[in-house]
Amino acid sequence: MSALVFVHGWSVTNTSTYGSLPKALADRAAQAGSTLRVLDIYLSEYVTFDDSVTMDDIVRAFDHALRGLSLPDGTFDCITHSTGGPVAMAWLHAQRDRPTLFAPIRLRHLVMLAPAHFGSALATLGKSVVGHLKAWFDGVEPGQRILDWLEHGSPESVAQALDVIHGPDPAAHGTWLFNLTGDRPDRKFYDFVNSYTGEDGSDGVVRMAAANLNARHCVLTQRGHTATLDMTISKAPRSAFKLLPGLAHSGDEHGIMASEPPSAVTIDAILRCLAVSSAASYAALCDAFATENAQRDRDKVETEKKLLTSRTHIHDPRSLLIFRLLDDRGEPLRDARFLLTAGPTASPNDLPPGFSTDRQASSRSAATVTMFLNYALFAGDAPVPDPRQPGGVLRPAQPSHRPYGVRIQPADVTGLIRHIVAATASDDDLLDALGPHETTILDVVLSRRVAEGVFRLTQNLQAVDFSQPVSGMDIV
Repeated sequence: MSALVFVHGWSVTNTSTYGSLPKALADRAAQAGSTLRVLDIYLSEYVTFDDSVTMDDIVRAFDHALRGLSLPDGTFDCITHSTGGPVAMAWLHAQRDRPTLFAPIRLRHLVMLAPAHFGSALATLGKSVVGHLKAWFDGVEPGQRILDWLEHGSPESVAQALDVIHGPDPAAHGTWLFNLTGDRPDRKFYDFVNSYTGEDGSDGVVRMAAANLNARHCVLTQRGHTATLDMTISKAPRSAFKLLPGLAHSGDEHGIMASEPPSAVTIDAILRCLAVSSAASYAALCDAFATENAQRDRDKVETEKKLLTSRTHIHDPRSLLIFRLLDDRGEPLRDARFLLTAGPTASPNDLPPGFSTDRQASSRSAATVTMFLNYALFAGDAPVPDPRQPGGVLRPAQPSHRPYGVRIQPADVTGLIRHIVAATASDDDLLDALGPHETTILDVVLSRRVAEGVFRLTQNLQAVDFSQPVSGMDIV
């Protein structure tokens, strides 16, 4: 095994954040016959709590630190937590795109714990609110620039995700990516004002779908001057994704990294990742993780025991949908209505009850909105048994309401600059663009129609008031 570098998450100020996980991994690796020693482990200390620090600044400093390592074979392995995952991915991107400026070091295994690839729902609450959430950090002001990056739908996180989706497969070049995330919040960190800390479908900070690099890019483009949106779907190269049952984002009891003693579930999963040595073994582990995730999704009921009663949680797989509305000239459609539809009549009224649990508009990117969808309700689901009552049912079978579609209702359909109502074709199904525990970036592109009234020529040499122009026909 080569050198192992740990990269922490956002707002950390002490290497105690890693707990005894590095030592435990070294001990387990030694028992397995690995040559990894404690001296081969490096713990990162990087700054996110300064408002002037950007992701690019951290990546440049990360590269500088790597150059100072003694790497006989020019390779290293890396384990990250939370924001550390996007940091490492940004470094890989920079190294690929600007090879003369970044160290020629090969990252072999990148094991990302609860990575915030698509940010966190908490980031939108703002610096002052997030600064009081104990599950994130303890006693330090958060850095605004990194917090901006972490907002769902931020231009920076979306750009990085699109690079992954449309970029080369890292596994083809000997870099293996692993995304491991807990499957439920630690209930003792629940904040009654900010319910995201106890949100089903997340680890209390990062939604499972936001931790998964098996993402999709769906583009709906208006077909000429018709009202039809044509659908194209691109999928990221396959990467390993594993749900770790019972673990949360942080905390010394259930935290994916900082629990004490270190979680055996975390250690076992990391060692399985670090054991990958070929394309075949990587594919086999991807398959194994997928099978284990499917089993977890079948056994998805959690019973939260309280003093005098108990509460059940159905941990349905969910999907993150980040949609961006713009026209074919790149202008955001700020006031357009985005509607999901269902069934053969393409009606919003036919969507399954409870299909969406959250909707966030980006504070920095116009016409960008993130929806958190219940994939199980979209796809249809079998009855969910009640573990407290033999033969009882928590939720009856849920039928699918396919096909799912999109309808866009522009704000101005009659002005000099206008767009027309558009919808997906009847033979397209948005469910094809969604995946359980996955994120989809959905770009809707409408044709920008310019009326001939925007610019006219006249031979009338008398003064004419055109302050109330007649729109006329659209320019073809």
